[in-house]
Amino acid sequence: MPRYSKTPEAIAKLSPEQYRVTQENGTERPGTGLYNDNKKPGIYVDIVSGEPLFASSDKFESGCGWPSFTKPIEPAHVAELRDVSHGMVRVEVRSAHGDSHLGHVFTDGPRDRGGLRYCINSASLRFVPRDKMEAEGYGDYLAQVEDI
Repeated sequence: MPRYSKTPEAIAKLSPEQYRVTQENGTERPGTGLYNDNKKPGIYVDIVSGEPLFASSDKFESGCGWPSFTKPIEPAHVAELRDVSHGMVRVEVRSAHGDSHLGHVFTDGPRDRGGLRYCINSASLRFVPRDKMEAEGYGDYLAQVEDI
C-alpha cells in the first residue's frame, strides 16, 4: 500500500503559485489553470503528496473557471472542512495526507451524478495520463478511468 505524505522536498519543488494555493489556501484566477480544459484520460493527484484525488471520467464542464469533478477517486484521500473565510460559508476540500488546499465542494453539480461539484485549483494537482498510471504506481485506478 503506497504511503502518501507531505515532505519538505515536495514543498521545495512547488512553483510560487502552487505554494500559494496549496500551502496558503490560495485560489488561482478563474480560467487560468493548466487542467481547466484537459480532456485526456487519467487521474489527478495531489501535487505535494501524490495521493490520487480525482479521475478524468468524473470531470465535467461546470463553467466556473476551475476543473470540476463529481466525486473523489478515493474518498479517504479528500478531507472536507467548514470554511467561513471571505464572508461566506463553504466546504473546503483538502488532501488528507498532503494537507494541501485543493478548492471547495458545492451542491450544484450534475444531479444525475450525485449533485456535487468539486471545484479544484489546477495548481494543487498533477495529472497522470492513463498510459503512465501503471508505471507511476496508480494501476489500481485504471478501471476508474474512461475515455471522455
